[in-house]
Amino acid sequence: MKVVTLKAPGGLDNLVVEKREAPGEPGPDEIRVRLHASSLNFHDYGVAIGAIPTADGRIPMADGAGVVEAVGDGVTDFSVGDAVVSTFFPTWLEGPARVGDFSTTPGDGVDGYALESVVRPATWFTHQPKGYSHEESATLTTAGLTAWRALVADGGLKAGDTVLVLGTGGVSIFALQFARMMGARVIATSSSEEKLERLKAMGAEHVIHYRQEPEWGRKVKEITAGVGVDHVVEVGGPGTLPQSIEAVRIGGHISLIGVLTGRQGDIPTAKLMAKQARLQGLIVGSRRQQMEMIQAIEACGMKPLIDSSFALEDIAAAFRHQESGKHFGKICLNW
Repeated sequence: MKVVTLKAPGGLDNLVVEKREAPGEPGPDEIRVRLHASSLNFHDYGVAIGAIPTADGRIPMADGAGVVEAVGDGVTDFSVGDAVVSTFFPTWLEGPARVGDFSTTPGDGVDGYALESVVRPATWFTHQPKGYSHEESATLTTAGLTAWRALVADGGLKAGDTVLVLGTGGVSIFALQFARMMGARVIATSSSEEKLERLKAMGAEHVIHYRQEPEWGRKVKEITAGVGVDHVVEVGGPGTLPQSIEAVRIGGHISLIGVLTGRQGDIPTAKLMAKQARLQGLIVGSRRQQMEMIQAIEACGMKPLIDSSFALEDIAAAFRHQESGKHFGKICLNW
């Protein structure tokens, strides 16, 4: 079977396509999955370029979607032929967050899904949404669940709330879609006029060009008649967090998800205290939260936005497209 591995110390030129023997029969409580798709995330990119060190020869990619080929003794949740999608934290099944690192995350601490077939514990997967392709399902594991947890599981999003999303990456686009699906209003930012128009077409009520409006937090306050938004999906990190604090309402909720602008910086803590806002760091979510998200998707018929697709052996080209920042929505691998 075809497998992609990452040679130390990383770098897109060190992604190598190999041939290996296919895995055998699954053991007790395991399933064998014929994989067909994955999707690119910022975390995957960090691993691929060596910014997040991992083992030599690691198989990358946290997201994987495919079909169950065989089930081991004791497996009751899945049958041969079921369409399944992986989970980001395989050991976090439900309840409060219990994982604070990436030691169990596929494509980082353990081998991921850039290959044709795997044998894994059945609890490492959930069913795909009905009516979804493998490619669409593969967008859910990381980006989709992160946005869902930020707004719904942790944020308690409700109809009529106002949500601020930053940029047009996978998490931000999912956050826009989930917010609209739940009856919330959305304000979105970008530095591209073309992308701002596309955000409006997707349902953003207001858009802000953040290069033309560097104090975009004040602009958000102006749009909301001085109140601020109920939720901020904060993917930038220290470079954007001060503006997000400015934009949030008193008692609002900021989900700190990304570090696109760096890992540390000056934060206006007095302003955050005055806002009495909840600033919550989070990384993806649990298997139970993924199942709840999929139930909601099936009820509402939402489909993810896919920017482009690449063959598995073109994984380096896919990451270079991600690196360019030209994408709008998710970049996928298909095989």
